[in-house]
Amino acid sequence: MKRLPLHKTLESLAWLEGTWRMENDGHGKYPTMEDFKYREEINFTSIGQPMFNYTAQSWHPEAKRPMHRETGFLKVIPGTNKVSLILAHNFGLTTIEQGEVIDKTINLNSVSMQRIEGVKPPAVTQMRREFKLNGNCLEHAFYMATSNTPELTEHLRAKYVKVEA
Repeated sequence: MKRLPLHKTLESLAWLEGTWRMENDGHGKYPTMEDFKYREEINFTSIGQPMFNYTAQSWHPEAKRPMHRETGFLKVIPGTNKVSLILAHNFGLTTIEQGEVIDKTINLNSVSMQRIEGVKPPAVTQMRREFKLNGNCLEHAFYMATSNTPELTEHLRAKYVKVEA
């Protein structure tokens, strides 16, 4: 797909556009599971509208097998610093996260979640994430609560570097 010009509404997020990949393992943990490592690539692509197409694909660092995939849109409300991240996750969950951009940091909190029938428990009940540009590194922290762990708890932490086109 041909890269389209950045929409004026996204100018404050121009730093985010592109493909970001981990150089080192990310760290996953949660009270109900064993700690784990993963690798991931995320992409924010301009589609000529006031939003980015967004994809994230993670894989096991040694076995190279896919672990998680999410795809959607990061939408900016024109004239504001408000953003929404609309996602479909490959395990049967759709989410809407809303928040704001302050300087080079995006903070998002879940406002809506829907699960398809037949998804194994526990149910994810709440999410919070932060994307932060720190020098030339994009840092991502992800927190969640589930039907078994009702308090927001850190689940993922990763650092990415931009992949040159």
